[in-house]
Amino acid sequence: MTERTVVVGAALIDGGRLLAARRSAPPELAGRWELPGGKVEPGEAPEAALVRELREELGVGAEVLARVPGEWPLRPPYVLQVWAARLLPGAGEPEPLEDHDELRWLAPGELWDVDWLDQDVPAVREVAAMGWGA
Repeated sequence: MTERTVVVGAALIDGGRLLAARRSAPPELAGRWELPGGKVEPGEAPEAALVRELREELGVGAEVLARVPGEWPLRPPYVLQVWAARLLPGAGEPEPLEDHDELRWLAPGELWDVDWLDQDVPAVREVAAMGWGA
């Protein structure tokens, strides 16, 4: 069995809108949009990793709600898992603190107005299919 590393992405939903984050690094990804998140550390639960990553990258507290069905390959050995999450009351407004230079809340009709990273597209489609904006 090959070793793999899980990357967690947040389908951060607020008022029916989904948060997209524009990459500032590395250069080959800069300017493209993704669901915020990051790598799960050894021994860390994916849900805990997501809460930690949102605190580090966006400066907010969040509650993990449910796993979005599916798993998407990134470059080996990484795979992407996405979790629906919401901001905790009083947890502040997300800010692009690490690896991002802009954040945008997207209403359901604006979902494809940003240039998503290729590997995030199927995950975003799955989030949309869950009716998050309904």
